[in-house]
Amino acid sequence: MSERLEPGDVAPAFTLPDADGNEVSLSDHKGRKTIVYFYPAALTPGCTKQACDFTDNLALLAGAGYDVIGISPDKPEKLAKFREQEDLEVTLLADPEKRVLEAYGAFGEKKLYGKTVTGVIRSTVVVDEDGKVERALYNVKATGHVAKIIKDLGI
Repeated sequence: MSERLEPGDVAPAFTLPDADGNEVSLSDHKGRKTIVYFYPAALTPGCTKQACDFTDNLALLAGAGYDVIGISPDKPEKLAKFREQEDLEVTLLADPEKRVLEAYGAFGEKKLYGKTVTGVIRSTVVVDEDGKVERALYNVKATGHVAKIIKDLGI
């Protein structure tokens, strides 16, 4: 089970391919606040709702100084299909080896329909301009989560 992050921790550095196969690093966003969210699988109902909510609020979040990155264990090709099919504007990154998911505490044991399974723990980590964890939210709900983040951040 990977360790969960706490406010004040240094956000683990990462470089992952986006939906087009281009490398994207957390350090590319230094100087801006970044919302990094982890979701189980592209093209599934809950993950689609969450990605669409982030896309719908992207201008509001960007205006408040936040970038948004979604990370899942999907391959770039599936992320590209997800982006095209749902008209997504958020940056989607592929982590098929689950290294970044584990580093952020977003992969491990979770309850699914009453059973304990190992998988992606739907999580959101807000990283400040200096690369430190401002907030770390685990086991979040796909629906209504973006509205809650906007409210909690006072945007």
